[in-house]
Amino acid sequence: MFGFGKDDTHSLTMDQPHPDSLLDTGVQGVISKPLDRVDGPKKVTGTATYAAEYAIENIAHGVLVGATTGHAKVKAIDADAVKSIPGVIDVITDYASFIRNPQQGGETEAPTQGVRTVDYFGEIIAIVIAESFEVARDAAKRLKVEYEPLDGVFDYEANKDQAEPAPDGLIKGHYDQGDFDKAFDNAAVRIDVTYTTPSQNAAAMEPHASIAVWEEGALTLYGAYQMPTSDAQQLAKALGVSQSKVRIISRYIGGGFGAKLGIAPESVAAAIAAKRLNRPVKAVMLRQQVFDATVRRSNTEQRMRLGAEAGGRIVALGHEAITANLPEEDFFEPVGIGTHFLYAGENRRINHDVARLNLLLSGSMRAPGEAVGMVGLECAMDELAEAIGMDPIDLRKVNDPEQDPELNVPYSSRNLTRSLEEGAKHFGWDKRQAAGQRREGDWLIGMGVAAACRSNQLQQSAAKVELHPDGSATVSSAMTDIGTGSYTIMAQIAAEILGLPVERVTMALGDTNDPPAAGSGGSWGAASAGSAVYLAAERVREKLAKAMGVKADGLTLKDGMAIGDNRSVPLTELVGKDGLSAIGEIKPGQQEKQFSQASYGAHFAEVGVNVVTGEVRVRRMLGVFAAGRVLNAKTARSQCLGGMTFGIGTALTEELIHDPRTGKLVNHDLAEYHVPVNADVPQMEVHFLDERDIHANPIHAKGIGELGISGAAPAVVNAIYNATGIRVREMPVTLDKLLEHLPAL
Repeated sequence: MFGFGKDDTHSLTMDQPHPDSLLDTGVQGVISKPLDRVDGPKKVTGTATYAAEYAIENIAHGVLVGATTGHAKVKAIDADAVKSIPGVIDVITDYASFIRNPQQGGETEAPTQGVRTVDYFGEIIAIVIAESFEVARDAAKRLKVEYEPLDGVFDYEANKDQAEPAPDGLIKGHYDQGDFDKAFDNAAVRIDVTYTTPSQNAAAMEPHASIAVWEEGALTLYGAYQMPTSDAQQLAKALGVSQSKVRIISRYIGGGFGAKLGIAPESVAAAIAAKRLNRPVKAVMLRQQVFDATVRRSNTEQRMRLGAEAGGRIVALGHEAITANLPEEDFFEPVGIGTHFLYAGENRRINHDVARLNLLLSGSMRAPGEAVGMVGLECAMDELAEAIGMDPIDLRKVNDPEQDPELNVPYSSRNLTRSLEEGAKHFGWDKRQAAGQRREGDWLIGMGVAAACRSNQLQQSAAKVELHPDGSATVSSAMTDIGTGSYTIMAQIAAEILGLPVERVTMALGDTNDPPAAGSGGSWGAASAGSAVYLAAERVREKLAKAMGVKADGLTLKDGMAIGDNRSVPLTELVGKDGLSAIGEIKPGQQEKQFSQASYGAHFAEVGVNVVTGEVRVRRMLGVFAAGRVLNAKTARSQCLGGMTFGIGTALTEELIHDPRTGKLVNHDLAEYHVPVNADVPQMEVHFLDERDIHANPIHAKGIGELGISGAAPAVVNAIYNATGIRVREMPVTLDKLLEHLPAL
């Protein structure tokens, strides 16, 4: 994956804490500031080029064809019937090379080949190529396919009893500690409840799209992908070519949320078609195909068993989940991932089973595990607090452990209790009343709280920093920006260390010809690629010190000037005619084993429930978050606002519906899959706690992109209970689940 040629490389493996950071001593004053996005003007003026917008000469248009059955063998495709349509160039049904499923972004992940057997409704089986998109779309609709039906498994409820233990993956499929059964049976207070969440779709604004161009046996793919470095490896494997022959360019991405971690069917189909036709091919998924043939978040069924002493200390913690996926897929929604480290409790059972169904692949969606797993955990904590007669915040504080309850190692940094306390103060938690007691006209009003947590990961990444003779700088990396602010925060890191105004730093991201990076996923992007930028800039700074004849720790860089040894010299006099450059590379090390690393926070929500209609309105939301150094206060706040909005969707609106007879998605567009819109989202408050994590990386930052969604939904659900006294354990909480239980008019 990594290899840089002749450039000077500054590499750091996180085997030791990194207490001293140049971001603490820099005097440029741009780090952490709420600066506007450097890519913002291009995006709002329509000049940022997204995957489907590259102007390529002589381009042909491809439209994918999805299977119209849930499980069958493809017997024949009548391509000749549509090839006669004027404007149609070809129909390609390359069973050997098309990929069965989108990939999940792992660099060693080999795409599953072959689609002669259809495993789910909508699986891509062909691509129609034409001179225009309209002709290709028309021909794709007319394409006739003959199937040999196979018995499929489409109904989760009818088949969940056949669920099998999940294989060990990101976390263990089954985990036991102590004697859970005995501790639970003997607990003074017990909660045994089941929460369910439905399948969900990432519903990113930009559909999956690829433009494939072959030149001299090498492929350039312009695509919408979160992790270009590993995606290029996957694409090379799928096509049977050397990775050196595949380049992916993904400069701007209109949202991904996990759905664009790995290559999807349109990339392989476009590449095959372009090579066969010897001309560029563009393939853009229709919105319905994005829903039908990319990835979904699995539905979950979560049995929560909490046993506690009368004072609230948890003695038995059980979180047992059933999720669903296709046969032979290793991925499972890691529902209990946050449960492993969030609360104390010496006796623990955290299990995951998988029901094997012929439904669309389930895979990573924003905060896989915590986003839905904390619905079960945090709602059950609310129920436990109610059963004990204890404030929900006090219950969480009592069970805030001093070290990881399973790994028995210290936390690298942890501010859960402080987040809860700060949030309670800002939100006015002391005004909360007992369930069902507060009413304003036809509206019942309630408050809810939930903890937030998201495990922190560091991934190997690299970046290049070049300081040019004119005193400007360029930062380049295969890192991506999926709307999270990567362009801006990396420019800020480089500007702070090199003593430059941010506008003097040019960013080049999303191209596999540049130093490889882990990309955007798992909330590791900013800390990983940002640390690589830090290391590269640090090495350039050392070269400046040498050129000036001073020690690096005696050098101050500000506004394009180098100051040291009672001298002030313009950078342009130090860089030389060829400029200065270096590559930075960060690698995970022993620190992630010696410390439990995660980001923490707390969500607060106030809702109104209409006693006449059962309508739920979120009136207020507030989040307090601790995620190490905040690199840009504006982009970080934006990420948390987005996560909290995701939480509203999980709690109130989002639900993929499969036909249990065929597996077909019934609501596969943005008209019928209901994401929160402006009317659903109140004004939100976001607060950050000042924190540094010296064990995480040299910039002391931790992941924040997915922290904002983790715990947001249960805060809303708990507020609904406080408003009405009604426990709804089946997500989303739609009005039909409340109406019959509301007070009589």
